[in-house]
Amino acid sequence: MEWLDLRSDTVTRPSAAMRAAMNVAEVGDDVYGDDPTVNRLQEYAADLFGFEDALFAPSGTQSNLLALLAHCGRGDEYLVGQEAHTYRYEGGGAAVLGSIQPQPIINQADGSIALADIESYIKPDDFHFARTKLLALENTINGRVLPLDYVQQATTLAHGRGLSTHLDGARVCNAAVKLGVSPRDITRGFDSVSVCLSKGLGAPVGSVLLGTKPLIKEAKRWRKMLGGGMRQAGVIAAGGLYALEHNIPRLQEDHDNAAYFAGELAKMKGLKVSTPQTNIFYVDIPQFVMQGLGDVLELTHIRVSMSQRLRIVTHMDAKRDDIDRAITVFGDFFG
Repeated sequence: MEWLDLRSDTVTRPSAAMRAAMNVAEVGDDVYGDDPTVNRLQEYAADLFGFEDALFAPSGTQSNLLALLAHCGRGDEYLVGQEAHTYRYEGGGAAVLGSIQPQPIINQADGSIALADIESYIKPDDFHFARTKLLALENTINGRVLPLDYVQQATTLAHGRGLSTHLDGARVCNAAVKLGVSPRDITRGFDSVSVCLSKGLGAPVGSVLLGTKPLIKEAKRWRKMLGGGMRQAGVIAAGGLYALEHNIPRLQEDHDNAAYFAGELAKMKGLKVSTPQTNIFYVDIPQFVMQGLGDVLELTHIRVSMSQRLRIVTHMDAKRDDIDRAITVFGDFFG
């Protein structure tokens, strides 16, 4: 029995068509700027999301870090949500490698940061304080989509106070599909955006950082220092280019599967299930059943992020038949 992996959409495998595109990719030395496929990916992404320039990076963590380092200097700070990936899950890279101080702020129930909180955490121009330089938001954040009017208000507030704005858009295409808007609409108002290619879009590796030409030039310098300068990277860039060209509309299938899966689980006794907005939802289970459920899922070749609050992520390798199998396993267990 093949494993059904619902831990994350990072587990997706490239399709046959994507592998074919990677197999015939033209390559050159990207550190010299000579890889034609990397260049096409960067040009395509910049145009798709409405920016002057783009930079291909090995990972979303590095892409976010490049943005923070390009926007901020030593002793500067960025405002960020307590739940944000750039604050909680990226190893403290901005502080360790850039001497940039994060100023974490409580996220609201919808994933946003209250405008009043953003305003209150901007530091005075006083040498006792770190210099507030950047507002960093995330969309989607734990599967939740930031409303467009909120994004407009938050970025306008930040710019009005002299701050730059960065979006961790690891799953920003999911947000665009959910709201029925273009990628340009969803990134409007940000000075830089990081877009992950290796999650729901299905590429095996890589992210792109979007911004102005001066910002991308600075980020490219930081990428080299961080060891992210790759040589014949067109082989993997081709997968990312294929993902952007073909796989954005199909994210709706993942959203539909998440809604279907969550709806069926919500009918089962003892489970508290969140309502998914995109492809991520959470299931609260009684602590005393964790071991037993984990054993059953192992036996039936289903992987989820096991804790008292399960995180379940649908993706292109989890088809409706697979979801039905998982529903049957959960139903048999919870009776």
